[in-house]
Amino acid sequence: MRVKKRSKNRKAVKFYSTCFGFREPYKVLIDGTFVHHLITQRLLPADEALRDLLSSSRTPALFTSKCIVAELRRLGKSHAESFDSAQLLATTKCEHDKVVSAVNCVLSLIGDKNPEHFFVATQDADLREKLREIPGVPVIYGLKNSLFIEQPSVQQRKFAQLDEEKRLNMDISEYKKLMKAASEGKTTASENGRDGEQHERPISSLVKNALGVADKNKFKRNRAKGPNPLSCKKKKPKPQPSAIQNQGAMVDGEAKRKRVRKRKRSQKDNKQAETTS
Repeated sequence: MRVKKRSKNRKAVKFYSTCFGFREPYKVLIDGTFVHHLITQRLLPADEALRDLLSSSRTPALFTSKCIVAELRRLGKSHAESFDSAQLLATTKCEHDKVVSAVNCVLSLIGDKNPEHFFVATQDADLREKLREIPGVPVIYGLKNSLFIEQPSVQQRKFAQLDEEKRLNMDISEYKKLMKAASEGKTTASENGRDGEQHERPISSLVKNALGVADKNKFKRNRAKGPNPLSCKKKKPKPQPSAIQNQGAMVDGEAKRKRVRKRKRSQKDNKQAETTS
């Protein structure tokens, strides 16, 4: 189970680093509920625990805000240790003249697109639900003595896919620029008295050059015209019969004689021959 959990966390971190530009050292925005969870479960030191969770080579930077610290102070003695620990964290600037709730402060720091690339660590279920709808906001939470990263929501995956398609496809403004460049090429060719058909550049070629696409003819592979002579075996010469052997074969052929077989006579034939004689 530990291997599966770690692989899921790594996939989530890789998704946000690839699609939304998260880079090390990572920045983690911690609210009061998460600080209290770390202390009650004794997940200390917190930076080392989050470093193992994110599988990063560098220790992540931990941040809080003055509104979060003020909320912990109002909770009294039950959260006194959490309040002291939160004061040791780095404080990020929030644009609030008056102290607001921690949820509103976190949402204002994240904004619409999380420009600071914060990982938000919280135990507040309502805040986590709101953060799922904002693209590019990874959420960290804890269960007992373990920490987890929420898997990217459907909204975040759709936003990443649309952003990638937008980068690959051409905008309307870019298309208009290419059309304008093509029309300017036509007018210059007609002013110089050249044939438009020979010297015009088609729009497709302009698009290819703008997108950095090379022609296919430049990447033709040189196919092998024949077998490599170094990889072929040499032909073995056929053994030719010598002249003497040829002559001997001819003489034997001419001088072939029929074999004469002698008939063996039996004893009866010998007796008949003696009587006749």
